[in-house]
Amino acid sequence: MDTALVAIVSTGAIGGVLGVVIGVVAKAFAVETDERIERVGELLPGANCGGCGFAGCADFAKAVVGARALPGQCPVCSPDDVRNISQYLGIEAEQKEKRVAVVRCSGDCANTVRTLYNGIRDCRSAVVVAGGAKGCDHGCLGFGSCANACPFGAIEIRDGLAVVHPELCVGCENCVATCPKNLIVMVQASVDVHVYCNSPEKGAAKRLVCKTACIACRKCVKAGEEGQMVVDGFLVRTNYENPPTTDLVEKSQCPTSALRLASKHAANEYQGAAK
Repeated sequence: MDTALVAIVSTGAIGGVLGVVIGVVAKAFAVETDERIERVGELLPGANCGGCGFAGCADFAKAVVGARALPGQCPVCSPDDVRNISQYLGIEAEQKEKRVAVVRCSGDCANTVRTLYNGIRDCRSAVVVAGGAKGCDHGCLGFGSCANACPFGAIEIRDGLAVVHPELCVGCENCVATCPKNLIVMVQASVDVHVYCNSPEKGAAKRLVCKTACIACRKCVKAGEEGQMVVDGFLVRTNYENPPTTDLVEKSQCPTSALRLASKHAANEYQGAAK
């Protein structure tokens, strides 16, 4: 028999045997897939933001099907998305309240004392190297680390200050983990009144470096109902368990404009300190 023919036949025989072996092994070690996981993944928004606490939408879909997570844990899911997923899986659709980020600082470049900074334009790097370019050690550095971390474009860097647009924020919390100053908190989207300051320093010291700092004058506390605004040392905060109505900002006449409505803050209607 011709040598070439022998080689061809031998190769074909070996290939056939290996094919059978591979088929048997693949069948023996095959992992059964749940078609529900793929379907839930299709019903999710597909943002892969990680706000649910899982590696991505595929991992979250697997957790939901496995009853290790609820559809409402996805911060991007609309009420319709949650309802559709719940109906598909035959589970009760839980109601969730939308949460948005608030950057507790109003000290833009026009209202704060600034120092020379020629370092990397990144908040974390600035904190490590020189503390940034603003006189307030507790304020927003304005280099945009939070904006870069937001996959939805909900944070704008305006005149050296990070400003959240509530209508764009989905509550993924990526910005919270990024801010080295711990300025960003997640609150109910229904609350519009916030104190845009996070400095614990005394009022006089804060005013030396920032015109829009909270000086704890307590006008908002007196103008609001009991328990709506909480005094925390030399700082006043909104009580998000018992939030005030929007008219508190006008009634209190905050002397520094640290007390603001999130909607007007995002719209740039507070361009300077109150007189």
